[in-house]
Amino acid sequence: MGKGQKMFYREKKTDCGLYREVDVIPRTDNAERAVKGKRGKRKKATEPKQRDLNDKNAKRYLVQLGNGNFGENDLHVSATYTDHDLPDTTEEAERIVSNYLRRIAYRRNKLGIEPLKYILVTEYGFHKDDEAQEHPIRVHHHIIMNGGLSRDEVEMMWTNQRINWKKYKEDPEKYMGTVKKMGWVNTDRIQTNENGIEALCKYVVKNPQGKKRWSSSRNLERPIIHPPADHKYSKAKVEQVVKSGDAGKEFFEKQFPEYSISEVKPEYHEDTGWHIYVKMWKKRTGGTKDAAGKKKRKTAKKRKAGNKD
Repeated sequence: MGKGQKMFYREKKTDCGLYREVDVIPRTDNAERAVKGKRGKRKKATEPKQRDLNDKNAKRYLVQLGNGNFGENDLHVSATYTDHDLPDTTEEAERIVSNYLRRIAYRRNKLGIEPLKYILVTEYGFHKDDEAQEHPIRVHHHIIMNGGLSRDEVEMMWTNQRINWKKYKEDPEKYMGTVKKMGWVNTDRIQTNENGIEALCKYVVKNPQGKKRWSSSRNLERPIIHPPADHKYSKAKVEQVVKSGDAGKEFFEKQFPEYSISEVKPEYHEDTGWHIYVKMWKKRTGGTKDAAGKKKRKTAKKRKAGNKD
């Protein structure tokens, strides 16, 4: 930090559903003067302009989006292609997976299930001489979607065949054996921990050998950034907090009594000093909710016979 610069600490809160992240970070007066625009209102977090997941802020946004919208009993789908069905271009791959998601959405609608919500991450592998990265030799889709359909149905729809739902209903196991899939596909029910589905989000965006691109449905709840709180913490207070036995967990529990603190991560930087990153969940009141903030009823809704796992 340059001489003569006044330093202060800023508290930045980002919410998505029941999930909240709080950054306590140092700022300087000079840096603030360089920032144009008014502050003071809640605003949506800026969605990464590039669909490529090559930026830590894009990855962080994806974790916030995932934790704010998905949780227990939602689904993680992994899908690849056989050599015969491998798309020739990235555009074709995007068209194929988009058609697959439309098929899922249509099936949900026919069964009276809530509309499809999803995050799609696609990893591409290319030949070294394909500098333009237009013709993949490997394509792997990861889809995080809301639950409701059986895993068997979700996997069966990874096909370019037209599905005869009447025959499927008559004998699901027999009919599924006649459907030729476009490649390997696997569906798991999501399991969460104290950090929600962060581990899954980080897994699907792990450093790629080729290129990763992502997209999401428009009906997801988006991260919201609150107006920053400046000068709330002094430098001495921040140092006291990070050097406490629990790295500040008890302190932040008192600061945010309506939330359960899941993680406090202090980081020290030589040029600016201590940074604190806190993750938390809004406490449950009046019934139970999963990580995505969806109420779970004690009595499950009756579903149609063809919609059972």
